[in-house]
Amino acid sequence: MTERSDRVVYTVEDGVADVRLNRPEKMNALDPAMFAALIEVGEELKGDSRVRAVVLSGEGRSFCAGLDFGSFQAMAGDSTREAAPVGLKGGRITAAGQQAVYVWTEIAAPVIAAVHGHALGGGFQLALGADIRVVHPEAQMSVLEIRWGLIPDMTGTQFLPRLVGLDVAKELTFTGRMVSGLEASEIGLATRLSENTRDDALGLAYEIASKSPQAIQGAKELLDMAGQVSLEEGFAAEQRHIHSLIGSPNQVEAVKAFFEKRPAAFLDAD
Repeated sequence: MTERSDRVVYTVEDGVADVRLNRPEKMNALDPAMFAALIEVGEELKGDSRVRAVVLSGEGRSFCAGLDFGSFQAMAGDSTREAAPVGLKGGRITAAGQQAVYVWTEIAAPVIAAVHGHALGGGFQLALGADIRVVHPEAQMSVLEIRWGLIPDMTGTQFLPRLVGLDVAKELTFTGRMVSGLEASEIGLATRLSENTRDDALGLAYEIASKSPQAIQGAKELLDMAGQVSLEEGFAAEQRHIHSLIGSPNQVEAVKAFFEKRPAAFLDAD
């Protein structure tokens, strides 16, 4: 694996970035080094034109068990836990702890979280930063911050209601109760269930990577706009994207490959 940090490792093969949290002895708990590694790797992938899909998973027994208890005291005065705008850098709308999640939403290619074991607190919010969540039926997920007298502060308050609705988001946040993978599927947290989350997430990623990257990235951008902008802006964006795609090399290749019954050979996105 290509190692960018001892906390997060990844490879890129056939357009798919296989990203793994690499702290299995601590159930991939979040400490300052993990925050920094998540941001570093996410920023690298944002600039990599080869990447057509991303799978984010955790080594060992869990996806991510949340904040490392040993880091509570150290992080009390760290910018990763400070409120915006104190932690902002380079024009970001996020503080560093938020950017560890938000960076995955900024990647043009779809991001798939493969969730097994535990996804708690910050780990739960990290899964929310993905476009798609493949979750083990026996996974344990929780907005755990209330247990420690805290609130979700890694973008979760903004993203969770989009998935489960405002009332369910409040109930989960106010109680901090555990949600199984099975319940996660029922309430909209899990896109699909799997007994082999990483394998199935990678399979889905390779399927997505086989499609025109410009069309996939355009569709992601448009879908992310839904409900966040006016219909006028959304409709206008649709028209911009469709006019940029029709007759483009990859759109022509998609049609030719279909009728010639062969895999398409798409050019990477710019």
